[in-house]
Amino acid sequence: MVTQRQFGPILGVPVGRVFNNRQELSAARVHRPTQAGISGSSQDGSDSIVLNGGYADDEDHGDVIVYTGHGGQDGRGRQVRDQEVSDSGNAALKISFEEQLPVRVIRGSGGDPKWSPPKGYRYDGLYLVSRFWEAYGLDGYKVCRYLLERLEQTKVIEATDGTPADRTTTIVERLLRNSALAQRLKKIYDWTCQMCGTRIESPSGPYAEAAHIKPLGRPDDGPDVEANILCLCPNHHKLLDSGGVVVDREWKVIHVIDGRQTGVLTRNSRHRLTQEYLEWHRERWLGI
Repeated sequence: MVTQRQFGPILGVPVGRVFNNRQELSAARVHRPTQAGISGSSQDGSDSIVLNGGYADDEDHGDVIVYTGHGGQDGRGRQVRDQEVSDSGNAALKISFEEQLPVRVIRGSGGDPKWSPPKGYRYDGLYLVSRFWEAYGLDGYKVCRYLLERLEQTKVIEATDGTPADRTTTIVERLLRNSALAQRLKKIYDWTCQMCGTRIESPSGPYAEAAHIKPLGRPDDGPDVEANILCLCPNHHKLLDSGGVVVDREWKVIHVIDGRQTGVLTRNSRHRLTQEYLEWHRERWLGI
């Protein structure tokens, strides 16, 4: 059973609420770990972070934050070894970047005094991870870096299983996805595009996208279930969404503009994929 992790704001906790300590933050479900700065997992993504001056490489500019990942420090807070992307907290923020999941940001009194509360911990709203990279930090060791940018206020929403996904009402409308399911399918196909066989390697590891055949949210109300998801490269994800390619009843990948077959969709017995949503996709773009 996949553990449901709440992303977005917590009902009854307004932006600006100050908590006396980490235990209060945890009890209010704003940031559950009482010590770790990153709440999340490599399966779900990260739902919240604490910015409290724990890493010399952190940069706080208010609406924009350059956040340093977890790990590599000794008991006195000095960086003494490289950070690992595979660390659960670092991997969680990477998933939040890839899936564009909102992250709650909490500032502690130990952070930059220009943006931090004089005491305790303050919930400062939602941010999106807009960039992830690795770099050598001030102490000469490799660290994980995350660029976070503030979002407008959003409604409380939670991931669903098998029902139409909720949509946030913000300047930037985003869909919360079941990131654990998306990650599972990517692992099944080893981050390889089912349509073209491309496997993208980046300095932080392999990259692929979870593409919904019938889009989530209104007006299509596609479900977030694995029968409605393909593991694709960015190019074929875009082509699928725009009707540039379809998959026929024999699992052939067809280029819509000229009708030529470009390949056969790769399938795996662990992926419960049927023709149901592919048929919807063909009907939408081809009328058949």
